[in-house]
Amino acid sequence: MTDRFAGKTVLVTGAAAGLGRAYALKFGAQGAHLILADINADGMVETAAMVEAVGGTAEHHLCDMSDEAQIQALGQAVLAAHDRLDVLINNAGMHMGEIARGFFGLGQAKWQHFFAVNTIGPLLLAEALRPALARAKGLIINKSSMASYQPQTAYGITKAALNVFTHAMASQFAADEIRCVGIAPGLMETPAAKDGVEDANWERLRSMQAVKRQGTADDIANLGIFLASDEGSFINNQVLLCDGGHQLRGFRI
Repeated sequence: MTDRFAGKTVLVTGAAAGLGRAYALKFGAQGAHLILADINADGMVETAAMVEAVGGTAEHHLCDMSDEAQIQALGQAVLAAHDRLDVLINNAGMHMGEIARGFFGLGQAKWQHFFAVNTIGPLLLAEALRPALARAKGLIINKSSMASYQPQTAYGITKAALNVFTHAMASQFAADEIRCVGIAPGLMETPAAKDGVEDANWERLRSMQAVKRQGTADDIANLGIFLASDEGSFINNQVLLCDGGHQLRGFRI
């Protein structure tokens, strides 16, 4: 453990597993206090215990990012307990199943739900937490995707919209010296991704990268650590690909 983020407070949505858990453990191991948010209560309890095992501290809150009332309630609870928030990681999102395959025939209700979770929710949460972020001159990290660069499914379209929101948020939050950036992962080896991608397809996708090893959640969390650090403090208004050079071969569905 180091104390690089000692005294810092970091909120991670979608923290019950996968990339969200990886972010929490990386920041916790460097002394941060974690505020975990997810719809999976049991997973958050596990993540909190893991954060404490590596030397951090953690609290957890249930929040459905498609529900504006729950987002506002989370914001109010955080503001009541914490004077400042150094980092907000908008990691929660939908990325497997119908959203990753669908385009035609989804209907308005599904499109609205996908956009609510993946695009609008991150803005609403950042807005609700703005006073605490402003006091810290904090950082917002939105989780985009390599699929946002040639969007061909509902998932890619919601993430392309989130890229636009990221640039607009960087502009709008700048008055309070709050930075906003996006991270666009490639296909990373997380439990959810492994469940959603056939084994043979993992090999095909890896062969399309310039870096031939499989990306992991730690690769993304390490980038988040850098962006939140003093060394990354002049980076703003960017969406950064972390995909092993997959873009060199063109994106695929």
